[in-house]
Amino acid sequence: MVELVSLPVNLRSSLGKKATRAERRDNRVPAIIYGNKEQNIPISIEGKQLDKLLQSSQFFTQIFELDVEGKKHQALARDLQLHPVNDRPLHVDFMRFNENTRIVLLIPAIFINEDDSPGLKRGGVLNIVRREVELLCSPLKIPKELVFDLADLEIGATIHIGDIELPEGVSTVTDRDFTVATIAAPTVMPTDDEPDEEGEEAEDGEEAQEAATDTGDSSEASDDAGEKED
Repeated sequence: MVELVSLPVNLRSSLGKKATRAERRDNRVPAIIYGNKEQNIPISIEGKQLDKLLQSSQFFTQIFELDVEGKKHQALARDLQLHPVNDRPLHVDFMRFNENTRIVLLIPAIFINEDDSPGLKRGGVLNIVRREVELLCSPLKIPKELVFDLADLEIGATIHIGDIELPEGVSTVTDRDFTVATIAAPTVMPTDDEPDEEGEEAEDGEEAQEAATDTGDSSEASDDAGEKED
């Protein structure tokens, strides 16, 4: 389930700020291996190799096999310190574990079969409430992602964490069946109604009739004036 990444490292013989700066000048990143009730081991990693690993979104969910002078340690990256200006990695903490270790991780939520959702076809909107889900699990059983199927879902549907089956040994941090996403109704912007053509024609007819009436009244008034002069 979890990808094992082999990572050669160097054992640091000198500690302190001066030694740390020297490592960074040599394009190596200081790090430490700790945990599992064993002694901490100060190490360093080749900078380019670490940069390549950091390009993956799964850096904190991968299991690293750290080779320290021939002895291998399985560990998870638990903390990464970056330079505040250039974002260069300054230090990495690796945590050892055993079969009884339980850790809390954020796992990405993935949504599939959008084309098979009647609600989305009718203009509904997928409203993602949680793009990541906090899980409690063994480092050996970390899921790569959580997949939610949108097929057959209508507008108004709510997708809960309980809608999928978590792998054995994996659980949510809370017992609540929380919402992961919803399919919301489309938002329609109000538009001005176009004028009714029949209404326009009726108005034009009334205006024409009123104009004709006014013309007739004017003619009658002229005739009356002529009769008075006679």
